[in-house]
Amino acid sequence: MWKKRLWAFVILIIGAAVGFFVYKSEPVNGHAPAKPAFMTSFFERNQMPFKLGLDLSGGTHLVYEADVTGIPAAQISDSMEVLRDVVEARVNSQQVSGVLGVLEPLIQIKEGGIGAAGSEQLIVDLPGVTNVSQAEATIGQTPTLEFKLKSDAPAAPIQATVGADGQVTLPAVDLSTGYTSTGLTGRYLKSASVQFDQNTGQPYVALTFNDDGADLFAKITRENIGKTLAIFLDGQPISMPTIQQEITGGQAVINGSFTPKAAKALSDSLSYGALPVPIHLVSSELIGPSLGAAAMHDGIKAGIIGFAVIALFLIFWYRLPGIVAVFGLALYVIITLAIFKLLHVTLSSASIAGFIISIGVAVDANVLIFERIKEELRGGRTTSDAITAGFSRAWLSIRDSNFSTIITATILFSLFGGTFVRGFAITLIIGVLVSLLSAILISRLFLRSVATKEGTRATAFLFGSGFSSAKSKHAATTK
Repeated sequence: MWKKRLWAFVILIIGAAVGFFVYKSEPVNGHAPAKPAFMTSFFERNQMPFKLGLDLSGGTHLVYEADVTGIPAAQISDSMEVLRDVVEARVNSQQVSGVLGVLEPLIQIKEGGIGAAGSEQLIVDLPGVTNVSQAEATIGQTPTLEFKLKSDAPAAPIQATVGADGQVTLPAVDLSTGYTSTGLTGRYLKSASVQFDQNTGQPYVALTFNDDGADLFAKITRENIGKTLAIFLDGQPISMPTIQQEITGGQAVINGSFTPKAAKALSDSLSYGALPVPIHLVSSELIGPSLGAAAMHDGIKAGIIGFAVIALFLIFWYRLPGIVAVFGLALYVIITLAIFKLLHVTLSSASIAGFIISIGVAVDANVLIFERIKEELRGGRTTSDAITAGFSRAWLSIRDSNFSTIITATILFSLFGGTFVRGFAITLIIGVLVSLLSAILISRLFLRSVATKEGTRATAFLFGSGFSSAKSKHAATTK
């Protein structure tokens, strides 16, 4: 008996330590205390706050419309997928995320639907970002890369005008005219890197296309030897090389009067996402942190009240096992929150709902166990034997119900791609797995460690239920 109690005490100490970690690793009022380095504690130097979604932390909500009119209908879906990936890579880049302070972007595709062809939208949510103009400018820096062939048609003559003072005025020249599209755009780009010419030492940007892009680039160069293949970035020509021969392998270069810094900036911009289709901002919305703070406050308040009500019910109806269940549930909550921190799980209203449901699953497991223990006590077993048999026989029901929940959550996570659905599913899966550990191992150990003498009124009351006391044949024979 003393070994069980020792182990139960050790688990309580470990649980208290994990709870202390969860509490102390959270910044005070969202920020680490401003103190000299020698005065800060380990936890103040190693902050690990919960990652909150847009609905809880506030942030910026941007809606972009993609111009897919020049893309075949069969390729629109794939192009939008690539667009989402490259914008996400752009926002997630160390350079951009450091400027904006993005916690974790949420980027989704909204399809045009029936009768709305060409109105595909990209929705960008940036948690924690409150400077809308800066967010718009930063995302708008993502370039559109195109390869165009120079037309054989002669260019229109440029007509100059001479003013009364004799000053000659030349009209603005659109350098983008006189070129035809080849279909080779940034959506075929695999990577971009800075390299240096071995003879001159001048930097240039080397491009590598994916398999489809490599095949298209080889076809373009094979059929247009001797022609100019201009490289356009954001609608402006930046390099106009002449095709000398067919180029295979999917390699291309962008030459120009680059400084190493300028070449690196262009390479980074292309690597972080050359847009496959043009986009323009149609709406922006700032979700204030006060709304997120209010939602977080209400959620925490509801969780505390719910946990208190459940704890009172368990203690009233199951008495000593109920008290044990409350300690087990407290450890369950602490362990789950620690896992959320360590795995950097983003907490939104949907993911918190999944966590709360998993608490209900944990309570259900305890109820099944305690009801089985009551049945064993009524069947004449001793308290110790009833506890062992109750956990053993309740395990099959707990296992089947929890595994069915995990399977359902896995289907939600894998088949329904929405971020909120996935957040709900992942927190539910983590919570159910931890609840299995809590109900079967922790609660059983705690309950065995507090087992009382057989046949006493105290035992009958502590292991009773509701308004009745526990009675067994063993208790009757020992009176």
